[in-house]
Order: sequence, then C-alpha cells, then structure tokens
Amino acid sequence: MDGRPDGPTTTYPSRETLITLDPRSPLVLDVHDLSRRPGSMREENRTVAAPADLGTDVIGIPEGADLDLFLRLESVMEGVLVSGSVEAEARGECVRCLDEVVRDVTVDLTELFSYPERAQAASQAGDEDEESHELEGDLLDLEGVIRDSVVPALPFQPLCQPDCPGLCPECGARLADDPNHRHEIIDPRWSALEGVLRRADAPDETKES
Repeated sequence: MDGRPDGPTTTYPSRETLITLDPRSPLVLDVHDLSRRPGSMREENRTVAAPADLGTDVIGIPEGADLDLFLRLESVMEGVLVSGSVEAEARGECVRCLDEVVRDVTVDLTELFSYPERAQAASQAGDEDEESHELEGDLLDLEGVIRDSVVPALPFQPLCQPDCPGLCPECGARLADDPNHRHEIIDPRWSALEGVLRRADAPDETKES
C-alpha cells in the first residue's frame, strides 16, 4: 500500500490569473481589502473621465466628461459584487432638426466579478455566462459594465423636444423658427403654361425702341 486512496481522483487544472489591467486607470478598482473576505463591504464614490465611444452615433457621453460613480462593493463567496449608480450628461443631435440635445443620464448597475477559479468551475459545469466578468488578481475593471448599462439607456432617436417639426425638405430651414414656413409648389403639368404667361407679360423691347 502506498497510502494513496483507491479509485480515480478528479483534479482541476490550475489557471494563473494574467494581470492585464492598469491599476492607475480611474475605472479599475483595487479590492484587496475585500478579496476572500465574505461579508466585508465598502462604498466607493468617485468622479472619473468618461472613456471613448460611450454612446451611439447620435448621442453619447463625450470622452473625458464627468462620470459620477456611487458604488457599493461587497465580498461574497463567488467574488466581489458591485452595485450602485452612474450619473452623467449625454450630448447629441436631434434626429429631426440637428440641434444639440443634452440629457442627464442616471443608470443603475449590478455586476458580480467572479474569482477565476469560480468562473473556471462554472465553465466546466456548463454554467458559464458569456457576459460574466472576472477579477484579475485584486483588480476589477468597470468600463465594460458601465458601457453595458449606459448605452442602452440613451434615447434611440433623441429629440430636442417631443413635437420637433424638423427641417423643411425643400430648403432645410428649421420649421420650429417659422411655423408658417412653406413653399409654393407648382404642378409640373402647368409649368409650360407658366412660361408662356411670363413671356406674354414681359415688355416688348422691340416696340419700345
């Protein structure tokens, strides 16, 4: 007997966490004080610069604008649970008249950042969530979570006002500035007759000379 238990044993391959995050990034949080301490909690309130491309083609949070984060970080058995809200000011263009649109945006977020071994076990059990987030060592990155929460909350077709009449299709004038704006539209079937009438009304230069 060599002292080893009889029967097959199950082993899980080790997976080292590759740290790719920059701890100096304003959206990367260090949770060393919470990691592996279920039940511990801290609040994190900070104002950071918005990352690039936080929005759609017609409206979004300008890069570098203020993002106000009001967060609660809780250590749980699976990892670190992040909940709270994000506040910012979105800017874009009215889809009807192209005037500037400014909207205050407040969104709630809740996301679990799993320990790598927990995520690995879930993957082996077939329970892995494609959109799940993992801790990298004692660091977590909020950018993806914020993007997934803020972008869907932005108006799909922003308007400067709900009843914006848009632009004149003939000349591009802003119709809200002149509610009575309109163009005389002549039936093309009468255009030839209009030309005849104009020539008839023109002075006869030959007679005058």
